[in-house]
Amino acid sequence: MTRRRYALLSPLGIQPNVHDLARSALDGAITTVEASGRPVTVLDAGCGRKSDLRSFRPRLAHVTGADIHAPSTPLPYLDTFALADVCADADAFAPGSFEIVLSSFAMEHFADPGAAMRNLHRWLAPGGSLVATTVNRRHPWVRAYLSLPDALRRRLQPLVKASAADAHPLVGTCNDPETIRRTLVEAGFTDIHLRTVGYLARAWGRHLPTFALGLLGDVLAQPFPSRRSTILIVARA
Repeated sequence: MTRRRYALLSPLGIQPNVHDLARSALDGAITTVEASGRPVTVLDAGCGRKSDLRSFRPRLAHVTGADIHAPSTPLPYLDTFALADVCADADAFAPGSFEIVLSSFAMEHFADPGAAMRNLHRWLAPGGSLVATTVNRRHPWVRAYLSLPDALRRRLQPLVKASAADAHPLVGTCNDPETIRRTLVEAGFTDIHLRTVGYLARAWGRHLPTFALGLLGDVLAQPFPSRRSTILIVARA
């Protein structure tokens, strides 16, 4: 049934899927490292059960996950896991430890996005790639959602998330394209590319009412790129 709902998106122009874009960016970053002859070492900053890295696992020499919480279930695509706060633990990894960093829907949870971006830049090898996705506060639905009291949002999140385990505190202080670009530049990143897509219908697609609400939000924002619900970020250290 969910796939049938998603089939409505393409005729309305709400494509592509942000995860398809992230995987395409990861493929390009991995190919660049492979061409250099260096091992493909990756940090999944804010790792989860459905990481976009999973389909690339045979091409990756080593994958490290980092999060402020230990995984509730085993994550077999990881080689190692570090209990670390990317906003605060600058010494969690040595400088230049990774060729690629993935941050999938984690930036909206960062208490100090500027510090987090500086740390991710520090941990990347020179020329390494950052691939990230996050929500866009300029979308009115997202702005309203982020503005809810944390206690109320925690009660609502299981209705739109895959499970209650995905309901984490949201900060959203760096969640619009202009602020993200400025924060990346200040952290030292270059060759920054941002793209916005409509993703609420998919993100909220577990139940028909929330799917319909997300679809309405995606349709209304589609003509205004800066207000689409989701941001893909690709940058180099």
